[in-house]
Amino acid sequence: MANTFSQIYIQTVFAVQNRNALIQPTWEESLYKYITGIVQNKGQKMLAINGTSNHIHFFIGMKPTCCLSDLVREIKKSSNIFIKENKFTPFNFQWQEGFGAFSYSHYQLTDVIQYISNQKQHHIKRTFKEEYLSFLKAFEIEFKNEYLFEWID
Repeated sequence: MANTFSQIYIQTVFAVQNRNALIQPTWEESLYKYITGIVQNKGQKMLAINGTSNHIHFFIGMKPTCCLSDLVREIKKSSNIFIKENKFTPFNFQWQEGFGAFSYSHYQLTDVIQYISNQKQHHIKRTFKEEYLSFLKAFEIEFKNEYLFEWID
């Protein structure tokens, strides 16, 4: 788009259905590369991607023509098929409905990239539920518990 200038940075977070610990270290890198390919094929810029066995974070530079909901839907659908076709897990793999999306300014890039890169260390001390609720509170996002992910404690 001529004469359109933007700077949109979004961190997206979503979980495995029921937060099952199904993403294994033996194939997580393949999953991240696959998701990065989807993001790039949709014309967006992957800045960071990482996660744990039960959820992932990705951070993108997003063009204003992108519809984030459509992008996340495509990532979940395609990566779900990718995981099943490659038989990465003997269990029924599925992403949980919904996602979190949080925007950042340019000066926060390094901090967010570092935060995502250190997911495994970060989650030694903090659960996904604690992390997700802290995002909602920090970004002052109103929510009702019944509309959050299905938490299995």
